[in-house]
Amino acid sequence: VIIQGFRSYRDQTIIEPFSSKNNVIVGRNGSGKSNFFFAIQFVLSDEFSHLRPEQRQQLLHEGTGPRVVSAFVEIVFDNSDGRIPIENDEVRIRRVIGAKKDQYYLEKKNVTKTDVMNLLESAGFSRSNPYYIVKQGKINELAIAPDSQRLKLLREVAGTRVYDERREESKVILQETEGKREKINELLQDIEERLHTLEEETKELKEFQELDRTKRSLEYTIYDKGLREAQSKIKLLEVRHQEFADTASSQKASMAKLANKIEECEAEVQSTTQKKEILVNEQQDLYEERQELIKKRTNLELDVSDLTDSVQNDRSIQESNKNELQQLQLTITNTKMELNKLVPVYENYKETEQQYTSRLRICDQMLSQIYAKQGRGTAYKSKEERDAWINREMKSLQKSLAEKKSEMSSAANIVDKAQNSLAAIEAEVEERNKNVESRKIAIDESRKFIASLRQKLDEALDKRKELWREEQTVDQSLQTVEESLKSTERNLMIKAPKAISRGLESLKRIVSEKRIRGVYGPLIENFRSRERFFTAIEVTAGNRLFHVIVDTDRTAAQILNYFNHMKLPGEISFMPLNKLNAKDIQFPDSPDAVPIIQRLECDEKFRPALKQVFGKTLLCRNIEFASKIAKEQDLDCVTLDGDQISRRGALTGGYHDERISRLALQHKIWQLQDELEKLVKKSSQAKKEIQDIL
Repeated sequence: VIIQGFRSYRDQTIIEPFSSKNNVIVGRNGSGKSNFFFAIQFVLSDEFSHLRPEQRQQLLHEGTGPRVVSAFVEIVFDNSDGRIPIENDEVRIRRVIGAKKDQYYLEKKNVTKTDVMNLLESAGFSRSNPYYIVKQGKINELAIAPDSQRLKLLREVAGTRVYDERREESKVILQETEGKREKINELLQDIEERLHTLEEETKELKEFQELDRTKRSLEYTIYDKGLREAQSKIKLLEVRHQEFADTASSQKASMAKLANKIEECEAEVQSTTQKKEILVNEQQDLYEERQELIKKRTNLELDVSDLTDSVQNDRSIQESNKNELQQLQLTITNTKMELNKLVPVYENYKETEQQYTSRLRICDQMLSQIYAKQGRGTAYKSKEERDAWINREMKSLQKSLAEKKSEMSSAANIVDKAQNSLAAIEAEVEERNKNVESRKIAIDESRKFIASLRQKLDEALDKRKELWREEQTVDQSLQTVEESLKSTERNLMIKAPKAISRGLESLKRIVSEKRIRGVYGPLIENFRSRERFFTAIEVTAGNRLFHVIVDTDRTAAQILNYFNHMKLPGEISFMPLNKLNAKDIQFPDSPDAVPIIQRLECDEKFRPALKQVFGKTLLCRNIEFASKIAKEQDLDCVTLDGDQISRRGALTGGYHDERISRLALQHKIWQLQDELEKLVKKSSQAKKEIQDIL
């Protein structure tokens, strides 16, 4: 028995040897006798199965020193008699336990608990009879136990309980077997019925097979006849196919014409659509202009109504002024008449006053004479009476004189007021006449000024509308050109291999974000040529048309570093101008062959890149002459139709559809870019003129 980490056994402990008869373990309390007994039970019995984590932890050694995380107990059996069905003389069974594991090992191989228990049962360690291990106190318990319990225990020891349990299990199995037998009988009955049905179907199948053989023979006859007819039809079709093959070239030409016509029709449809959109926009503008004119007309009608009301008010004011003037003239006339009446009265009063004054003077003289004649004593009784009478006379005369003076003063005041009122009325009438005339002149001038302003406004509005229409037309054309440009650029990228097109898109992103200078774009964007040479140029260059021209190899390395760092898709090839050193080649002087590079127009700084691609290629009139030149001059040759002859002897050719030419698409891109630039200038000029008008 080998124990390690189990309960009180911290270190590995080996207990050997054991006697084949009796073995006694003697020791003090706490020396580990019980734990040794538990270790044997731990491996051989079921008492330590289904342990909880805390119970597993209790089986591990707890003491000073490092913590024990696992323990094992190993029992080595002597198998020299072959009791255990294993060929080895010794059989080792080990059980390892930890906080989260519980494993069995047989001969140092991991096995299940069931395998170990089955092996032990085969050697006589039956789980149904666990009394090969007798615990302490068990004998005393048996001695004092009742007879029924002893009988039960004897049955367990003798192993009869197992047979009772098996008998009960056999009864259950017998009942299940009886049920299964009934089901099998029912199934056999169904099978017999099905067998009878299958026999009938077998007869029908034989009849069907006979009829099927007859049918197949008839079908074979029909198919043979059809085959012969089909062969004859195939011969006729081959003749027709030959006829169609003869007319294929003419049909291709007609198809090319139809394709061109379709492109023209599509362009015409596109232009018609643009015109339609422009007309719709013009219709909308005219409708808005009509609404604006209706508003203006309504405003003008309101202005006319206001002016009419103003004229009527002026006329009514003029009439009222005339009426006031007539009333004032009538008042002046009446006042003059009253004045004419009052002047004689005033003159009469004045003459009367003078008469009274002269009369008073005469009376005074007469009185003085009378006084002188008669004396003072004879005229009045007394002096006081005389003075009183004189005073009375004087007061009456003075009163009469004052009344006449007040009447004259009031008459003079009335005359002065009438004259002042007449002068004021005449001045007011004159001023109002002047105001009426000045207002008429101001109204006429205002009407003329308003008419001139309205004329200028209408001219400016008409011009602005024309500019708006022009701007709208230009913007519509600009949008159409931009869409066509984007579509053409997409088509050009589609013609390139997928990896190259992705690489060019990634290159644009890097140049835009990192602002790298010295990148001049793909080769196809940096030269121009006549359209008749497109096929030859494209066949010669191939995918090299999409090689990117850069100023130095350092720029190319920088871009590749960004490619790798940003993990961008695609592939790209660079042509650094500082590393290109194509040698000049002496071409033959012949009217039937010309260097293809001479038919290319580009900036001189890009000439090395063109030499790298086209420097060793001749453009020949026909394929026979091209083959001759390629052999004699050791140069690559190409014809206008795209037939290519390599200086190594290879001949490449075939039909090239000019409608899908990459150079044609690039040429269209240049045209659209030029048109776009013109439209942008035209649009900015129209916007500037509109802004000036505003």
